[in-house]
Amino acid sequence: MSTYDKGKAGEQLAVSFLQQRGYVIRKTNFYYQKAEIDIIAQKDDVLCIVEVKWRHSAAFGAPFEFVTPKKRKLLAAAFYIDQNQWQGETRFDIISITGEAQNPQIEHIEAAFYFF
Repeated sequence: MSTYDKGKAGEQLAVSFLQQRGYVIRKTNFYYQKAEIDIIAQKDDVLCIVEVKWRHSAAFGAPFEFVTPKKRKLLAAAFYIDQNQWQGETRFDIISITGEAQNPQIEHIEAAFYFF
């Protein structure tokens, strides 16, 4: 499986995971300039900007450890919030997936950091 295909498969796993937990998926693969937001979801009155990371193993660190808050993603989130006139709380979540596609371990890190 190519890196691109694995990324798309990971995003699909994350979407299903979130939907099973009551999240409404508002947008996937949202682009603004050169930044991409993997998933924009909503649960109750909270907008969640979700980054998905998948690694075969945690030997070199858990997938969530490879997420760094970049200015471009913040700018993309701000653009989405403005474009959709979102007035509620916004937070950044990480879906960390470890293992093979047949038996992945999924961890949802809520409020990895907040956007005000």
